[in-house]
Amino acid sequence: MVILTLNCGSSSVKYQVYDWAAKNVMATGIVERVTLGGSVITHKPTGKAEYVEDHECPTHTVAIDLILRTLTNPEYGVIEDMGMIKVVGHRMVHGGMKFARSSLIDKEFLDTFRSLIDLAPLHNPPNLMGVEAAQAVLPNVPQCAIMDTAWHQTMPEASFLYAIPYDWYRTHNVRRYGFHGTSFLYNAKRASVLLGKDPFETNLIIAHVGNGSSINAVKNGRSFDTSMGMTPLEGLVMGTRSGDIDPGIIFHMMRSAGFSAADVEKKLNKESGVLGITEKWADRRDIANAVNQGSHIAQVAQEIEGYRIKKYIGAYCAALGRVDAIVFTAGVGEMDPDIRRLACSGLEGLGIVIDPEKNKLAKCRNAELEITGKGSRIRILVIPTDEELVMTEDSYALMTGSYDVHTNYRYYFQDPSYVNKVRETGLALDLAKKPWLKDLIVKAP
Repeated sequence: MVILTLNCGSSSVKYQVYDWAAKNVMATGIVERVTLGGSVITHKPTGKAEYVEDHECPTHTVAIDLILRTLTNPEYGVIEDMGMIKVVGHRMVHGGMKFARSSLIDKEFLDTFRSLIDLAPLHNPPNLMGVEAAQAVLPNVPQCAIMDTAWHQTMPEASFLYAIPYDWYRTHNVRRYGFHGTSFLYNAKRASVLLGKDPFETNLIIAHVGNGSSINAVKNGRSFDTSMGMTPLEGLVMGTRSGDIDPGIIFHMMRSAGFSAADVEKKLNKESGVLGITEKWADRRDIANAVNQGSHIAQVAQEIEGYRIKKYIGAYCAALGRVDAIVFTAGVGEMDPDIRRLACSGLEGLGIVIDPEKNKLAKCRNAELEITGKGSRIRILVIPTDEELVMTEDSYALMTGSYDVHTNYRYYFQDPSYVNKVRETGLALDLAKKPWLKDLIVKAP
């Protein structure tokens, strides 16, 4: 069975094609600048050269049609025809309290999802556009929704309720929902494998650090608390999002600067975070380079981001009582030693010791690494996330009738012998250039 997964943003469509029988990624790619002009597709077929094409995509339907034509191209495509695609899985950001699990998409689902747009006005509309576009191009192919918020449905009331008028929750659904659920699910299951523990006897703190960042306390294999809230704006310092701030700042800026609600929403979502601090950089690689060149404000931004993660690690250590491992994942978590160092330094009293040399060397997206220092009671892992694999398996399970919530379902990547074939090939190339990585790789016991 060939499974296509789509992650639709307001101006982009990321995709992956997976051969379930062979358990192998056939291709990945992205169409950028959808609806904006100057659209371009970057297509990465496994075993073939990367293909890039400029192609205007005024709508998501045109973008998805471009993806399918690229996938079936005789030269750089990976499937013979569109009939090979048996199911499409969609990342859906905000399921509110309506969706606690992945689901087949039908009219009732879409009607319910539309009612949740106000909960995530920046994310749910493009998700919905992606579904409608895929249905237009592949009208006879089943479509599945994989909810970013579903993983966090196990949080207790003490974690998800805010100390605000209770009627806001009862009438307006104001509560903590949490996001990055597919990433946290994957990392929680893989960490338990690497630790040699039953997943439902494992306590973890998982830091998904990228342009969007959040941190998750996992208690006995279930989400217990998380930093993002009703929207993906709360919590950690991010590329362009503020994370936690005093709500009074909003009222102050509305009064003193004349900002509207829309102005504040834009400022906090798109002009804050490390970009807001530095007034120049959102990419952490640019910030790291600026730090090395002596930029004071870049160093401050880096320290603020690391310190916020450290505070959450400390809080979640207290909330969980016992922690088996801290996991860093996503683009920054996997590739930025400075952020990991700042997040873990000074936590020896909590039993957290990072190895400075291993941490510096741990930059690889094709292997699961360990950077635990000597004497640490809590292990520190770096696990490349794989949200697309969770989306793929959920879609397959929904199609075959074997799907269930993660507490009743065992993913195939939970097998200690699991191997990501594409990453295995990539790791061989990495080791040829960075032979020291072999000493950091952690294997299931």
